[in-house]
Formats: sequence, structure tokens, C-alpha cells
Amino acid sequence: MLAETATTAISNKQEPKTFNANKQAARDGGDIAGGARKKLEKRLGRLVVSKNNFLKNSENKMLR
Repeated sequence: MLAETATTAISNKQEPKTFNANKQAARDGGDIAGGARKKLEKRLGRLVVSKNNFLKNSENKMLR
């Protein structure tokens, strides 16, 4: 959700006109979210996303 919010905010501010400009805004939003995840993992001393808390496809479908 953070990546989506960051990407939307960046896109609204920059108002990209081309596919490549939109692609860069999406990458920037993803970088922000990735950095936040890594910082959280460092503070917690454990992974936030791991194979232990990953939902398999059948479990994902039940949540929808």
C-alpha cells in the first residue's frame, strides 16, 4: 500500500506524460516502500516478508 500511495503522490506532483516517465514514478514509489521495509526489518531484527508468512494462492483466494 505504501508503494501505491508513494507512486500516486509522485505521479501527481510530476504529472508524467510518457510511459517511461510513468514507469520511473512507479520505480521511485517502489524504492520508497522497499527502503521503508528494509528499515523496519533492521529495527525489528527480523524479516517482515518471508516464506513463513507468505500466503499460497489458495489462501489468497479465500481472503478476497
